[in-house]
Amino acid sequence: MSQLVELHSRKAARILDSARELVLDHGAGKVTVSEISRAAGVGKGTVYLYWPSKEDLIRGLFARDQLTALEAAIGHITADPANVRPSRLAPFIVRTAHRLPLARILHRSDPELVRLLTQEAGDRELYARTNPAAMAGAVLPILRRHGLVRDDRPLAGQTYALHAVLTGFSAAVSDPASAPPGVDDPDALLADTVGLLVDPPVPPGEAAVAAAAEEVVAVFRELRDAVLDLIDRGQAGEQST
Repeated sequence: MSQLVELHSRKAARILDSARELVLDHGAGKVTVSEISRAAGVGKGTVYLYWPSKEDLIRGLFARDQLTALEAAIGHITADPANVRPSRLAPFIVRTAHRLPLARILHRSDPELVRLLTQEAGDRELYARTNPAAMAGAVLPILRRHGLVRDDRPLAGQTYALHAVLTGFSAAVSDPASAPPGVDDPDALLADTVGLLVDPPVPPGEAAVAAAAEEVVAVFRELRDAVLDLIDRGQAGEQST
């Protein structure tokens, strides 16, 4: 990497870090480019060198958290296909989201933030595909088809129930003080809860698990590539340097 490209990358990272802190403190709608540039120690023109507008910067910021979550899920399943089983995948997803505060904000579906992130038709489609309910709706049919999920309940109800369980546990993990005495391993509790909810009566074989893992990873990779495209489209400035 040339010194010039490295300098640009460091500046862009500083701008993103500053924007992240301001969004967490004040919300995406109230943050201005002037505030971001002051916090990053650069001029407003430097911010616009990388992102044509505040909206592009904010979309890129949230997209990076989505990208981190998708890459983590891909790596988790690729390392061990058995991790695609709901009782293993659910705690991992909750913990990953907990480490990404912007993702938690996004999942609350704040109206102003959703408006900012979905101004373009393509962005609306991507948001619709990557919100938690949609992700559960994309993955659960695959797991069910390969026998990793019980099939004696309506799929729509299973999807809704699983999303509700994950949402509830996500909120609880965000507030550790809410756990009553004796609950010292929320991950194990979530794994047990999900297992009771969707595990089939007969455990699937290794071939079925491997096939399901391959399909789920393909879904996550397709979404990852779409998120990468969104980031690239919002950073015309960096592409021209």
